[in-house]
Amino acid sequence: MFPTWVRGVAGRGLQRVLYEASALSWAVAKGLRSSGSSTNMSTEQLLKEHQGEQNQAVKRSAEGSDDFFNSGHVEKKLKTNEAEKEPAVDGRKFPKRKVSLLLAYSGKGYHGMQRNVGSSQFKTIEDDLVIALVKSGCIPENHGADMKKMSFQRCARTDKGVSAAGQIVSLKLWLIDDILHKINTHLPPQIQVLGLKRVTGGFNSKNKCDARTYSYMLPTIAFAPKELDIEDSSYQLDKETLEKVQGQSFMMHQIRKMVGLVIAVAKGYASEAIQDRSWGEEKVDIPKAPGLGLVLERVHFEKYNKRFGGDGVHEALDWTQEEDKIASFKEEHIYPTIVETEREEKSMLNWMRTLPIHDFEATATAAQGNRDGTQEEDDGGEGSGSE
Repeated sequence: MFPTWVRGVAGRGLQRVLYEASALSWAVAKGLRSSGSSTNMSTEQLLKEHQGEQNQAVKRSAEGSDDFFNSGHVEKKLKTNEAEKEPAVDGRKFPKRKVSLLLAYSGKGYHGMQRNVGSSQFKTIEDDLVIALVKSGCIPENHGADMKKMSFQRCARTDKGVSAAGQIVSLKLWLIDDILHKINTHLPPQIQVLGLKRVTGGFNSKNKCDARTYSYMLPTIAFAPKELDIEDSSYQLDKETLEKVQGQSFMMHQIRKMVGLVIAVAKGYASEAIQDRSWGEEKVDIPKAPGLGLVLERVHFEKYNKRFGGDGVHEALDWTQEEDKIASFKEEHIYPTIVETEREEKSMLNWMRTLPIHDFEATATAAQGNRDGTQEEDDGGEGSGSE
C-alpha cells in the first residue's frame, strides 16, 4: 500500500514527496503509539493532525520557542547550507577563484603573521585578515575556522612585531565587486590589502616563492664605537662604516642574528674574523637583534612569472603599479611605528647593553642560551621553510 502511494505523488516534485513521505512516517508512528488505545484514527486523520502540529511548530519557531526546528541536527544543516551559499547582488552570483593578495602591515601589537586557531590570547595579522574576508563577503564563515577550506597560504611567517610592505598570501575567494575596498573597510589602518591578482589553481605563495627581500631599520647609534654613550643621539653613520655593513645575501632564518653580529663587529665587541667562523660548522655565540626594525619588503616569483605570466590568462606577480601605495603605507604606518616604538621602549638600546656579556671568541653552548633577554625561537618568517 505505502509504495503505491509514494509512486502516486512522485510527480508532484521532490520537495513535496519528501514532505508527504515524512508525514506518512509520522502517521505510521503515531498509529503504532495509539494502537493500544480505544481510539482508531485513519491515515487521513493522522495526516491532518500532523499538518496541524507542523503549523504550530512553525509558529513556535517564529516566536523562538520551538525545540524541533532548533534541534542541533537541523540547525547545523541550515548553517552549513547558508555558509556555502554564494553571495548574490541583484541576482548575480560571484565566481570563486584562486588569487594572490598583496598585504602590508605594521607588526606592532601582533604575535606574528600566522594564525593559531583556538589561541585567541595571541592576536595575529591573519586573525584580523580572516575576519575582514568573512565580513566583506569574500569567504563563508566556516572557512575562517578551517583555513584549509580556502587553500590559504602565506609567503612568509613573520615573527612577533615584524612588519611587511610586500607580504603575499594565496587563497580561494569570491570575486565580489569593489573587493579591495570592502576588505580594507573591515581592517584596522595598520593592515591593508594593496593588490589582487588571479593565479593558477595550484598556486601556493610559500612554495612558489623564489626569494624574499628584507630590510632592517635601526638607530645609527647601533654602529657607533662601544666607547660612545649609546644615548648619544648626535652620532651619524659615516659612509666608510656603511660600506662595511653591506652584504650580498642572507642565510635562511638568520637575518636578526646576522644584524646582531654586524652590530657587534661595528661596535668593536667582536672581530671581523667571527663572520667567517659563523659560516662554518662551529656554533658561534651570536646575539639576535630585536624584531622591531625588521620589514619584509617584497617577495619574488620569477619562475612562476616566466611560466604563467605571459599565458594570456594569468597575470605576472609583478606589483610595479602598487609601488606608490606600498611606499605610502611604509611612510604612514611602518616607519613611524618603528621610530616611535624605539623611542618609547628603547628595544635596540636595551639590547645593545647585553652585548658585553657575549663571548664572541668561545663556542656557544646550550647552557649559554639566548642571553639577549628575548625568547629563543625560530625566525620563521625570515625564510621559506619555516612552517
